[in-house]
Amino acid sequence: MACLSDETWVSSMLSKRLSIQEGKEDGVKEEETTNSFASDSTNFPFEKVFPVYAMGFLKPESDPVLLPADSRDPIWDAVREEAKIEAEKEPILSSFLYASILSHDCLEQALAFVLANRLQNPTLLATQLLDTISNVIMKDRGIQHSIRLDMQAFKDRDPACLSYCSALLYLKGYHSLQSYRVAHVLWNQGRTVLALALQSRISEVFGIDIHPASRIGEGILLDHGTGCGCR
Repeated sequence: MACLSDETWVSSMLSKRLSIQEGKEDGVKEEETTNSFASDSTNFPFEKVFPVYAMGFLKPESDPVLLPADSRDPIWDAVREEAKIEAEKEPILSSFLYASILSHDCLEQALAFVLANRLQNPTLLATQLLDTISNVIMKDRGIQHSIRLDMQAFKDRDPACLSYCSALLYLKGYHSLQSYRVAHVLWNQGRTVLALALQSRISEVFGIDIHPASRIGEGILLDHGTGCGCR
């Protein structure tokens, strides 16, 4: 995956500093040059730390379907709070937790980011997967409901699930279920080739084979699931 090279970014920032210095020597107002530098210096190369869409999501093809702005999302609130606590306990994970959870506005965006990075390969890029997964999840109220009920099921019934945050980040049973839900929507939309490609990646990465035409309910706990097949 392409990232900004150190040389490119350093060269850009050095040239900006030089142009500001020249401006000062030519009598340009200090306030204007300071503001110009401050504006550009905020463009930190997040791709170096968070290679996939660190600057946010592409605008969806149509307006997303989300919970009302004034409604509470206790599961997402819990995920964020747990991530903050874990970042304080384990500073080495702070960048990972920020990229995966704390930089996002909702559970749907965070889940799309996690799944895209888990399912990517050299020819099926994380950026492409992120577009596809986010466009499905952000527009489907049923999936938005299911991902929360599934997460609650893991938290309540799996002794190995220490927190909502751990289900989102680490548990392949949860990841495979949510990836299947995306593939199922694509299958029903007639995008069968892409749905089957996702099924193949889910099987390769998680060891769980769920056909995208399968019908699965919600509030599901799939514990480990290695070798599991659903048709």
